[in-house]
Amino acid sequence: MKISKQNAEHYVWGGLCDGWHLVKQDGLSVIHERMQAGASEVRHYHERARQFFFMLAGTATLEIDGVPVVLGPSDGVEVPPLTPHQMLGSTVEAVEFLVISSPTTRGDRVTG
Repeated sequence: MKISKQNAEHYVWGGLCDGWHLVKQDGLSVIHERMQAGASEVRHYHERARQFFFMLAGTATLEIDGVPVVLGPSDGVEVPPLTPHQMLGSTVEAVEFLVISSPTTRGDRVTG
């Protein structure tokens, strides 16, 4: 079945941001996310999941284990399990990106 933002399961996080589950399986998760200008997520890590972040639109900074990585359209970066990270959205524009996780991050997120 063809999937897109228009027909995918949608959720809101952080009060300002959107996510669409493009693939939602135990072994693989693909989420299209949109962060409003000025939004950021909480610093966290995953015990099992390996993630790949791929920017679709805009520019954001993904802090990985204390090192800022600036991502623009068509840039991607991998985050291994047990590695603290935090997506920091742009202060001037909304950004859109894919988050690909294997296995799923459900129940695997540790904050602090």
